[in-house]
Amino acid sequence: MSFGGAVSAMVTSLKNNKRPRVSAFKKMEGYKDVKYKKGTIDKIASPQQLREIRERLQQENKRDSLIKIISITSIIIILYILFNFVKF
Repeated sequence: MSFGGAVSAMVTSLKNNKRPRVSAFKKMEGYKDVKYKKGTIDKIASPQQLREIRERLQQENKRDSLIKIISITSIIIILYILFNFVKF
């Protein structure tokens, strides 16, 4: 009988599948009370600071969107001129 390799592979597979497996949730149980060494932030922003940050970000976003709109429209105008008025 020449099926020894297939049978031994099957037996090995069954042994590997039989071993108890640790759940991912059980692995994470030990990390509940870990304190981070870097990156801890204990400061709290005041409402005035939050308002200033919000206004600054809105101004930056308006400026960025205006720059994008101007650049896209200029590219479209240049392409329109190239394809309609310039004869190749």
